[in-house]
Amino acid sequence: MILKTFIEPPIGNNNYLIVDEESGEAALVDCSARDENIPLMIKELGAKLKYILLTHGHFDHVAGIRNNPEVKTVMHEDDLGILSKVNTYMPMFGMPEMTIPRVDVFVKDGDILKLGNFEIKVIHTPGHTQGGICYLADSKLFSGDTIFRESVGRCDLEGGNFDQIVESIENKIFTLPEDTMIYPGHGKITSVGWEKEHNNFM
Repeated sequence: MILKTFIEPPIGNNNYLIVDEESGEAALVDCSARDENIPLMIKELGAKLKYILLTHGHFDHVAGIRNNPEVKTVMHEDDLGILSKVNTYMPMFGMPEMTIPRVDVFVKDGDILKLGNFEIKVIHTPGHTQGGICYLADSKLFSGDTIFRESVGRCDLEGGNFDQIVESIENKIFTLPEDTMIYPGHGKITSVGWEKEHNNFM
């Protein structure tokens, strides 16, 4: 697996490009801005973008999506309501309104997506939002805003619930092997083992 990270506006979101080396199929985890470096990187790698994998529906994770029939946008159905309201928040960050992205594939906990023969597992982790999900690929967890290095996602926005995010992390993330690397939606990478020892929110 090839993994590339793009740090994007408006608030330093991490977007992750995953490429299966054998098939050349690619997935982009979240899509915060229309960064031309991403399609350039896809072209340089000789890859083809198959999925945009949304960890949740907040505007700063979806603002760069261009609806494209060849690229399937993936999300949990419980975040459709939040996705429909993204233009409420765009002007607050000096951003123009956007076309609400089309969602092509709704996933639930335990679903498997494939890039060639490479598997990406969907893990439903509500708490930051009700439809928050993580993606597990090759011992790498793309956690969106569920868990950060020594922190957790905020729970004071629509659909947020602190008790629920703690439960999601304890039962869905901390049960993974301790050497599982965590790639969050903001900030530095971490690991399950590090967070079990150092995350004071848990």
